[in-house]
Amino acid sequence: MFDIDEIMRRAEAARDAASQQLNESMEKSRKIAEQTMADTEKADAERAAAEKTAMEEVAEKQKAEEQSAGQEAANQQRQVEILGQMFSQEAMEQIAANQEQIQAEIARQVADCAAMGVEDMMNQLFGEDMGIISAAMETLAMEEDEDDEEEEPELTLALEQELYRVLEEKLAWLDTLPEPEPVPYAKNDPRWSRFGILLSGIISTVNDHDLDGMDVEEHIPVLEQRIVSLVRRSWGINGRGELLDTLRYLTREGYALRYQIYCEAETPEELFEEDTDEEEQESICRGWRFVQHFKSRYRPEFLLGWDIGRAAMLARWGCYLGWITEGEAVGILWELSQKAVQELHSWREFARSYIFGGLMWKLICGDVAAESYLGYLADAATDLLTGSAEEEEGQWRECPWPEARRIGFRV
Repeated sequence: MFDIDEIMRRAEAARDAASQQLNESMEKSRKIAEQTMADTEKADAERAAAEKTAMEEVAEKQKAEEQSAGQEAANQQRQVEILGQMFSQEAMEQIAANQEQIQAEIARQVADCAAMGVEDMMNQLFGEDMGIISAAMETLAMEEDEDDEEEEPELTLALEQELYRVLEEKLAWLDTLPEPEPVPYAKNDPRWSRFGILLSGIISTVNDHDLDGMDVEEHIPVLEQRIVSLVRRSWGINGRGELLDTLRYLTREGYALRYQIYCEAETPEELFEEDTDEEEQESICRGWRFVQHFKSRYRPEFLLGWDIGRAAMLARWGCYLGWITEGEAVGILWELSQKAVQELHSWREFARSYIFGGLMWKLICGDVAAESYLGYLADAATDLLTGSAEEEEGQWRECPWPEARRIGFRV
């Protein structure tokens, strides 16, 4: 016989065991599901965080690129504004018209260089006359030697007075030099281009630069480096933006404005700022004494030759170094030419203005070698007016000063 109770107990025990196993299995499944979900959520969170970080990096990069592009655009716009302040509308149109031609020429030269072999490239870079490179290297070595020389003694009041006397002798000498009478230039006269280049004549002659065209030297790397070093050391100019800023200063303010301000000051102390140090105060005092000595004979406009001559040289240097285009340099020289003709009346007067401003600059700098500097400038002006063409001199004589155009008359 079957024991019903025993069967029932066994059945109930089996059911309980099965139920417990089912519960354990379900609990295990639940834990596995929870862990899987947690892992999934963690992975999703990590992926989302990574995507967010990546998007933020992309956004930051785009922002930086936009800021950089915006800054570059702002810089370009500012340079355009500077050129607009310096040039007339006619000159700006001329620059725009020349730009396409210049870009085409650049593209042609790049293509020519790409097609050259190594030997041809070396010949193009250095030319056949390696003596030019040796001379340039020797010049650089001489400049370094000069930098190593001991400091000169300070300027004294007695030396300042002696320099005033030397200046007046040089000015009187220049006034005796022969010069052709000014001649009228038509508006489109090709001599304007030549005249603009010759406004840089004094500095070009002192530095032994070429005066036959816009380029100051051959495009040989060592000579290009020499010009870069010269512009950086003498002017603190390192590129296009600083060049345009300096050109704007020379054409709109320059030493003509400084001379006027010094004329109006009753004492040098009026020219001091709160943070003017002792060395700068002495510099201002030397400049003020110079102006007070000469202001009864020379107006501020007399300094324009000094400002214009340096601006013309900077324009040519900038073009040679590729900081401005040739079209821009032509436009700058055109504007400088018109300004020179309005205020000055001969190469002699231009040279006297340049030497006058040169001494004021040397005094402000505290350079005791100012007398030698005046001699270099006077000799350069003399060569430009009286030298022979065989010795590559006499360029001013061969290009007479333009006669000032009278308002109301057509040329």
